[in-house]
Amino acid sequence: MNVFDEPKIDCHNHVFDPKRFPYAPDTHYRPEGQETGSAELFLAVMAAHGVQKALVVGPNSGYGTDRNECLLDAIARSSGRMKGVAVVSHGIGLDALAALQSRGIVGVAFNPSFLGVDHYLGARELLRKLRELGMLLQVQVERDQLPALMPLLADAGLPLLIDHCGKPDAQAGLAQPGFQALLALGRSTDACVKLSGFAKFSGRSHPHEDAWPYVRALVEAFTLDRCVWGSDWPYLRATERIDYGLQLKLVAQLFPDAADRRKLFWETPRRLLAWQD
Repeated sequence: MNVFDEPKIDCHNHVFDPKRFPYAPDTHYRPEGQETGSAELFLAVMAAHGVQKALVVGPNSGYGTDRNECLLDAIARSSGRMKGVAVVSHGIGLDALAALQSRGIVGVAFNPSFLGVDHYLGARELLRKLRELGMLLQVQVERDQLPALMPLLADAGLPLLIDHCGKPDAQAGLAQPGFQALLALGRSTDACVKLSGFAKFSGRSHPHEDAWPYVRALVEAFTLDRCVWGSDWPYLRATERIDYGLQLKLVAQLFPDAADRRKLFWETPRRLLAWQD
């Protein structure tokens, strides 16, 4: 079966719609032009590439903390095709989290790659609330940040989803401490990892061959039962053109077995995100 015809869930993407949902006045970065994309546009992109469902990630850029209106609107417009991961403050109340959950939010995003590890070390009470509601924690680290965060994650007691292959230093090799900690997480826990964001850590242009050894090592450690794929659309801060279709073709190159792609694209994310249809 052609990769464009296979059922797929895109597990990392964003919606930026500043015309309908203005950015926070104090945002550190204001996506503009080709970096933006409305819910309607992303649904059209999904349809054009044979993507049935999407996990939309609330961004730190543009909207920031506790400004999830654009994300919630996208979910509401999707007729059940989207769920979301929100950015919230550490002190958000249990009722407020439950209200987000009732509107399609399945988890909360931590982004030490932007805010640093120390910002999240006081978030144990938030983790308790997520655990009580049965929500997941999505974590974006880079390079060697993960070891310092492991004491917090080890006690989290809730599903973990690691972004963008852990964003290793592609030049530092598989032995770098952050990536080794990620592999250990895959071997010893039920955590999942996103095979996504190659352009964010690769030192080469598409098809990012220097990222491939990291992908293969993650698949070995986590198995495809705990790996999912994401496009990272609409490619915030991309330093070169990124094409959705070429990313899908790259996955077909890395995973030539259709049964493997079905796990990565469909079976694993469908189970992780509890999509029944």
